[in-house]
Amino acid sequence: MHTEDDRGDAALSSMQNPAPPSHGGGDEAPPAKKKNPAFCASLKMFIAALSFTYFAKAFSGSYMKSSITQIERRFDIPSAIVGIIDGSFEMGNLLLIPFVSYFGAKWHRPKLIAAGCLTMSIGSFLTALPHFFMGYYTYDTTVNYDTSRTNSTSIVVPCLDAQMQHNISHEPELTSGMNNLDCEKVAGSNIWIYVLLGNLLRGIGETPITPLGISYLDDFSKPENTAFYIACIHTVSIIGPVLGFMLGSLCANLYVDIGFVDIDSITITPQDSRWVGAWWLGFLIAGTVTLFSAIPFCFLPKSLINEAEETRGTNQHEDCIVQEGEPLNTDGVHQEQVITSVGTTGFLKDLKRLFCNPVFTLFMALCLLQFGSFVGYSTYKPKYMQQQFGQSISKSNFLTGVTAWPALAVGVFFGGFILKKCKLNLLGIAQFAIVSSIVANLLTLSFFAMACKNVDVAGLTVTYNGNNLANIEESSLVHSCNSDCNCKANQWDPVCGDNGLTYTSSCLAGCTLSSGSGRNTAFHNCTCIEATGFQSQNYSVTLGECPKEEDCSTKFIYFLIIDVISSFIYAVGGTPAYMIVFRSVDPELKSLSVGVYTLVMRTLAGIPAPVYFGALIDKTCLMWGSKICGGQGACRIYNASSYRKVFLGLTAGMRGLSSVLSILLIIMLTRRFRARKDKVTDHDRGGGHDQYEGRRPEGIDSVQTPPHQETPF
Repeated sequence: MHTEDDRGDAALSSMQNPAPPSHGGGDEAPPAKKKNPAFCASLKMFIAALSFTYFAKAFSGSYMKSSITQIERRFDIPSAIVGIIDGSFEMGNLLLIPFVSYFGAKWHRPKLIAAGCLTMSIGSFLTALPHFFMGYYTYDTTVNYDTSRTNSTSIVVPCLDAQMQHNISHEPELTSGMNNLDCEKVAGSNIWIYVLLGNLLRGIGETPITPLGISYLDDFSKPENTAFYIACIHTVSIIGPVLGFMLGSLCANLYVDIGFVDIDSITITPQDSRWVGAWWLGFLIAGTVTLFSAIPFCFLPKSLINEAEETRGTNQHEDCIVQEGEPLNTDGVHQEQVITSVGTTGFLKDLKRLFCNPVFTLFMALCLLQFGSFVGYSTYKPKYMQQQFGQSISKSNFLTGVTAWPALAVGVFFGGFILKKCKLNLLGIAQFAIVSSIVANLLTLSFFAMACKNVDVAGLTVTYNGNNLANIEESSLVHSCNSDCNCKANQWDPVCGDNGLTYTSSCLAGCTLSSGSGRNTAFHNCTCIEATGFQSQNYSVTLGECPKEEDCSTKFIYFLIIDVISSFIYAVGGTPAYMIVFRSVDPELKSLSVGVYTLVMRTLAGIPAPVYFGALIDKTCLMWGSKICGGQGACRIYNASSYRKVFLGLTAGMRGLSSVLSILLIIMLTRRFRARKDKVTDHDRGGGHDQYEGRRPEGIDSVQTPPHQETPF
């Protein structure tokens, strides 16, 4: 009886020692060797190229995450719409990934990856394009200025009584002299669709990178080295988010129209909820980096020499002479299975085999919950840091890049190193990954205790006397101290009073005098401050919200420390968890399993998570801004307590449910492992060993499986 190893060895022998061709007369001449290509492609070269590609796509993706709040403010759209823009990346993946994953193995995988990188680059450039079509950024302010004028001066109009307000000639409203064509160019129009299309194009371009890149790597590497190589690639890729968030921090500190307006005339700071940074600049940089990542794949061959064969002493010079595109059947059994699967097995049949595998299906279900929580959390985490702890978007992006993502990088590498050294079977891999995930989830529950109070905004979160409101929904910005000022109730231009209260505008604070210009503008004789009984000479307010309470900074430090620790622990189990996708299916279904796994994650987690996270966050908004051309704009201030409960509660709930499914997966694997082991033990006692002499399934255990039989795990 010939086993699969026998057939594999025969195929390997025939490939290494081919029969010389016959030349009519009986004299057999050796075949002429082909010229050595420009360079000898190797697995290490592919790993380096794929690592840089992972870095590039992570760099551009993380920059998009860091710019979400900037885009929301620039286009005056709610968080739910921003969630759709963020989810458009996964929509792009959804369009092509099942076909690329299944049929891509037959094509030139490195060149497909190069084409994907080029498409991602074009998408990044398209995302930045709206900035060059839009007018200058404008925002609500009591200090009126026109950024289109080079020699403009500030005109400060403090609170006056209704009759005096009527007699003063104001500059015309922006909307009164603005036609429909102009409104198409300003924030709040549908021009944000270009950002969505650019992100969609990035998702389309990213499609071939993961399924084709990882399957290509797994085809030509030793089984025991695959996890370590994947860990190395992911470790390099996590440098991308670090630099991406740092670039986001830098761009967030630069005013959106830098170079075109007088910065001294700007009355807002990066801490202000109306501030918009130079979000477009980072997309130009990200597009350039992604473009360069496509170059190495243009020079890589369709097939490589299997790493296992190199260790057996295969002549390196001869390896480099093999024709490009010629299938190198060095791993005879695996290559034979892959070719058979692609050539004869139907797509629907293979898909049915995947979803009829209970381990694979249950694992995808728990990953859906975890991945959805991770996407929603990472998308709105910088915004949460701003709303909960009073940090600027620039600082939030910077700290996210230099704390959490390096911890993830170290954790991913450490997890892959453990797998390489311990050589765990599938049950051990699942136990290791799930325990890490549960521990990390438990740590994040402590975030609920790190709560900061709402900013005391007169008439919005507290009364004008400084007392807590019994019900925030019954708040009113109009008070006897400002009833004669004829103020705009929907205008958000916050000022901080000497009494520690924040007012939504200097007008609603009842101020009648002003001094200074730009960001140094101050307002005096504010009747609402005097009404609180606060003793002061000028009853003054300054631009911007009042700072959070002192202990809020300490809570923010604790938040960062626990976030780093939990990120590290979660990442340690990340690589083992990813290996379950490979080890739970037949070898010939590995490429398809990665594609289906990625497709399901994108469709049911990556796309909807930012949308429903954003929609629930919108419910906690206390005051909305107004679009210049009319309509509701972006949120200016949130209820910090409600935001915390919704944001952390949704994240913890999804992760908690995934932990329950994880325990069920461990129970299922344990029972199958014992049942399989008992079955083989009984078979060995009966003396039957022939059908179990086949090739050892990768990463499961020492138990052999019959040829062409689906592995139990």
